[in-house]
Amino acid sequence: MYRYVIQRLLQGIIVLFLVSIATFGILQAAPGNPVETMLGEGATQLTQEDYDRLLQKWGLDKPWYEQYFTWLGNFVTGDFGQSMVRAGVPVHEMVLEAAWPTIQLTSLSLAFAILVALPAGMIAAIRRYSIFDSGIMVWASAGIALPNFWVGLMLIILLALYLGWLPPSGGGDWKHYIMPVFVLAINETAVLARLMRGAMLEVLGQDYITTARAKGLREYVVIVRHAVRNALLPIVTVVGLRMAFLLSGTVVVESIFAWPGIGQLFITSVNRSDYQVVQAIVVLFTVLVIVANIVTDLTYAIIDPRIRLN
Repeated sequence: MYRYVIQRLLQGIIVLFLVSIATFGILQAAPGNPVETMLGEGATQLTQEDYDRLLQKWGLDKPWYEQYFTWLGNFVTGDFGQSMVRAGVPVHEMVLEAAWPTIQLTSLSLAFAILVALPAGMIAAIRRYSIFDSGIMVWASAGIALPNFWVGLMLIILLALYLGWLPPSGGGDWKHYIMPVFVLAINETAVLARLMRGAMLEVLGQDYITTARAKGLREYVVIVRHAVRNALLPIVTVVGLRMAFLLSGTVVVESIFAWPGIGQLFITSVNRSDYQVVQAIVVLFTVLVIVANIVTDLTYAIIDPRIRLN
């Protein structure tokens, strides 16, 4: 087990290295530079000497590969650099400040999706072809098909502008969480509900379920102890993989609802060509996805002892 974890960590480091190179190259190829964005119209009033001095201050006068290895060396030592737009503010402070609202949003969304989708999919499988099953399938198809940015805009128009029940944007009390959490969770809930239904239908058709029923076990025991646990393996897989989609979804949702999280910080930093912040956020998201995948693989061993033996 320890050997496997070390192997996955080494693979994760390689992926992280490749992602950082790709991100750095894309930022370098983007039009403009942070100095021009930072100065705005004032850039035209600078002399060439002053402009070159600013480029030298931020190390932007060097070739891109020198800039990258300078950043990489600082990153390894825990130095994410300073923001080029908010001069003097360390990048790690900006990221930590924005991380907690995003963690709250994604955690609530994932918890809501799991608590709703798993029981719904399980009941739909047990009551196959019932009205409840048909309703779950229609709702799941709509949840997968509807884009989250459209759902968010419709909720703002309906619940905030027309009815005035909820605030349209920003972060604050519990009312500010309702629409962003729902928008993020609707797609995840639909995917997990369909998958749970399919996994339960497959498991309920296995011979050991028939044997358990033939032994006279109560239906509740057969479902919970034998069926649900075996049906959870594909769910765990998808939950780990959906973490990446959930994180990418926060970028769109936080922009729509002006949520003060990492997604909003990422969009703002891209628009302002704040390379240091963008690079740090991309690396952070990559680390979270790698860790989520490793935790997912390790969870298999808890759910299914056969995997632990292998």
